[in-house]
Amino acid sequence: MLADSISIDDARKLVLISQGLHRANPFGTGIQASLEVIKRLSYVQIDTISVIERAHHHSVWNRQNTYTKSHLDTLMAHQQIFEYWSHAAAYLPMADYRFSLPRKQAFASGEKHWHEKNTALTKSILQRIAQEGPLQAKDFKRGSVAKNSGWWDWKPAKKALEQLFMEGELMVLKRQGFQKVYDLTERVIPEGVDVSYPTEQEFNHHLILRFLAAHGLGTASEMAYLRKGIKNKLNAVCEQLVEDKQLLKLDCQGRQYYALPQSLSGLTQGLGRRQIWFLSPFDNVLIQRKRTKQLFDFDYQIECYVPEAKRQYGYFSLPILWGRAFAGRMDAKIIRKSGVLSLQHLHLVTADIDALLIDLIPALQAFLSFNQGTEISLKHISAPQQVTQVQRDFLKQKIELITLN
Repeated sequence: MLADSISIDDARKLVLISQGLHRANPFGTGIQASLEVIKRLSYVQIDTISVIERAHHHSVWNRQNTYTKSHLDTLMAHQQIFEYWSHAAAYLPMADYRFSLPRKQAFASGEKHWHEKNTALTKSILQRIAQEGPLQAKDFKRGSVAKNSGWWDWKPAKKALEQLFMEGELMVLKRQGFQKVYDLTERVIPEGVDVSYPTEQEFNHHLILRFLAAHGLGTASEMAYLRKGIKNKLNAVCEQLVEDKQLLKLDCQGRQYYALPQSLSGLTQGLGRRQIWFLSPFDNVLIQRKRTKQLFDFDYQIECYVPEAKRQYGYFSLPILWGRAFAGRMDAKIIRKSGVLSLQHLHLVTADIDALLIDLIPALQAFLSFNQGTEISLKHISAPQQVTQVQRDFLKQKIELITLN
């Protein structure tokens, strides 16, 4: 079937509307809006890096600005979301629980996780949690570890707990100080949640439809992100859904995408006033870097894993989304003792500094508040050559006048 044509501008608009990055609070406000964000995105990645607020808080806040860090804890306590693995550790809607079962069964059937399974130890841990109730890794006696211990050298009990978690025997009940508290799965799953194992067709449809609802348009390869051996199956299912008129096939600059027919109606709505989002490096809209490059012409790499001497933009540079395009990146760090939000490097690709300032200042003020800071320092600006030193100095002065008292 021939593909309809969609312009790159409309493709970007479709992506941003689907992602909830087209206007302020498209999902509403309050804790219910936080749940709606997770439902729409299908997952929010959990990350340990905390130079600013962690990725899971940051991604939800960018889509509803009344978000507070207690929302995720409350949604976990009310059994409306759960922790498991998407392409990485993530919060997922509890309504999608059954679609975590294929991965869990694979691990239970012998697919290797990060560690070799210690059957005797996992059995002992299950018995203890069944008898004593929820426990953390620290509640188990430390075994021997290598001197240069890293995450791959977790003590045996922690390895076993994670194995049981990946297999689905245990779930995370909550976190205390960011440490997981594990309990038996049957004591965490609420009544009424569908726990039936999905058929292959149901699972494939779930992956396709959830991806397209969250991202607007996509390829089978993107839908199969970091899942082995299913790209061709998903592509065949997408083609059948096109034949059944449940999906559209779209051509954007020579690339073939699939989309939900109803999503295109969103293209008739405006995006609201142009505003700025400072995105987490693990935000859903840009986690697939190749896709971001193709659709937004933005070549992004997180550099915290790059040797310092080879970094171009900084340890934890945040992509700056301005309207429908990326305007640069900002390497940020909150110094919690002093309340200073240190901008180590503000890199801009736009030369329209006057227009940028109109949206940048309120965005930085909101970002400062979200990170519980009181003032901003700016160490370095890089910008196109036509941006004069006077403009750079003026920009620095305006930014450093931002305070929260």
